[in-house]
This record gives sequence, C-alpha cells and structure tokens, in this order.
Amino acid sequence: MDPRTICTANPSVSSPCPSTSENDKIPNKTVQLWRRAYQSLGFQKAYNFSLFIIFAGVIVGFSLARLSYLNISGSASSSYANGASPGEWYWYSHGIHRIGITIHLATILPAGLLMVWQFIPVIRHKYLIAHRINGYLVVTLVIISNIGALMIARRAFGGALATQAGVGVLAIMSTVSIALAYYNIKRLQIDQHRAWMLRAMFYLGTIVTMRLIMILSALISSQMSSYNTTMTCGELLSILDTNEKVNTFYPTCGQPGSTAVTLAIVQAKFGSQPEQIASALRLSFGMALWMALFLHATGVEIYLGLTPRENNRLRQVSYERQLERGLSPAGSAGITSDRWGDGEPWQPLKEVAEK
Repeated sequence: MDPRTICTANPSVSSPCPSTSENDKIPNKTVQLWRRAYQSLGFQKAYNFSLFIIFAGVIVGFSLARLSYLNISGSASSSYANGASPGEWYWYSHGIHRIGITIHLATILPAGLLMVWQFIPVIRHKYLIAHRINGYLVVTLVIISNIGALMIARRAFGGALATQAGVGVLAIMSTVSIALAYYNIKRLQIDQHRAWMLRAMFYLGTIVTMRLIMILSALISSQMSSYNTTMTCGELLSILDTNEKVNTFYPTCGQPGSTAVTLAIVQAKFGSQPEQIASALRLSFGMALWMALFLHATGVEIYLGLTPRENNRLRQVSYERQLERGLSPAGSAGITSDRWGDGEPWQPLKEVAEK
C-alpha cells in the first residue's frame, strides 16, 4: 500500500508522511525527451549518448567539411589544390605524393563518415549484419588510408623527422589496434574487441585535435617573431607565383647557381604572407601531432578505466558465446591478461556465485 494512503487513512500515525515530491519525482518533458532519444538508439546511460554526440559529431563534421578535397586538383576554391596549406600542392601535384594524397583522402574521409555507425548500440543489436559489413568497410578503408599517409609523410607540412615519426606511430597504433580488435571478435572476445576498436577510433581522431593545437600554436609562435623554417625556392615560387616576388623577398633564390631545391629561410608568422603562414603551420605540425596523440591515447585509457561494469558485462557475454561455440578457455579465448599475461584467472558469474 502507498505510504500516503496509510497516512490519509490514519491521521494518528506519528511518523511524517512522505510528500508527493519526495516519492513521485516525475522527470520534466525535456528529460523525458532526452531519455527517449538515447534509449531509442540503444544507449543505456545518458553520459554515453552525450559522449557519442560530441565525438561522433566532430568526426562527421570534419569529414563532411573535407569532402570537397576529393576534388584533388580541381580549380574550385574548395578543392585540395586550392584549400591546402600554402606550398603543399607543390609536392602533392605529381609523382608518388600525388598518388599518396589521393589514396589517403579517398579512403579516410568515407571511413570517418562510416565509423560512427559502429558505436550505435541499436545497430549492433538489431542489425548485426549491417554492423559487420560496415565494420569490414571501415577497417579496409583505414588500413589503405594509413598506407597513403605513409606515402606523403616525407612532405607533409615540411616533412620534418618529428612529423614523419608521428605519422608513422599513428599509423602503427591504429593498424595494430584494428588488428587486435579483429582477432578478438573472431575469438568472440567482445570486451576486448570493444576496447581495441575504441582505441583505434580515438587514435584516428587525433587528426582533428591536432589541427586545433597546430593553429593555436602557430598563432602563439607568430607573436614571438623569433621562429623560422626553411622552404625550397620551388615551393616559394608555387606560392608567390612570380620569380620577381621570390627574388625580392628571398634573395637567396635569385643568386647565381640557385635551383628549385635551394633552401631559403622563411619567418613563421601566421596571418601575414602566405609563405609565412605555411612556415608557422609547419613549425607547429609535428608538435601538435604528438601532443594530440598523447591526449587521445590517455583519454581513451581513462574512459576504459572508468567503465569496468560494461567491460565485465561484455566479458560474461563473451564467456556464454565462446561456450556455445566451443572455444577454450571460455571467457578468455581472445587476448586477455589472464591468458596471455599474469592476470588473475577470470571466473564467470555463475562459478563465483556457487563459491
């Protein structure tokens, strides 16, 4: 019986009657609408849906904003040739770098639009075939895009060693994570599949954060007026259009014996001459890449550490499915710490309850 009914029927009851506001806290319409929205997509927690909206929105928005770059060499202002950082097209307009940038953009942009669907629970639960097909597409596109990225690393924003190393490490981290995720799902180790796919997607999201850090760093370093980079005379000519301008601003390129590969010192100053903007971006690119990669790698581990209940739930699901499939040891058939390392042996909930 409702406590309020008892209080109404027996006025002599000495204990205070609970108020309607204490017992029937009905969510307002905004909260109800919010719950209906994320529950319809299969999310059980509001914070998961909020994080999905933020990160998926950023990835989709970035990919859509860059779709015009698929027009690699077009004359439109939105094409890659005209929209890239000043001087980049000098290297990417021909040869192996042209092939590399085409491969990279033609694969990573569709992958960015497709990967977010992998994290919508209702698709995984009700449309498993679509989840699998889309997953294979994303994995294939990302691996191919990494090959393209490695092909252009030598000339990406100047191609400094820090930049080449950063691109290489990002390609290795994302590829290895995808490989481990694939192996684990084949072994029905769903908890580890989730963890490694989250890592892979977080690593790939580095490219967005990196651009924010790069621009901020370029603005700050420009205020100091003491940073410089080098550019070839050929790059400067592609930016400034005429030899007269190049020779006026950079006399090194006009000296006898100078060639297209002769280096000239260019001040890093964001917001002024186009070659100085390029210099400021080149100065910041390698640092921004490493800092963004560190932030994303740390962030995903924090998230995984804060969601142990979901990990335990999926471990139990893995155990049941592996048991049905005959995989051994059930619950640890994939790459787990108790099987591959010195972790404590995992026990399913039924065995724990019996003990």
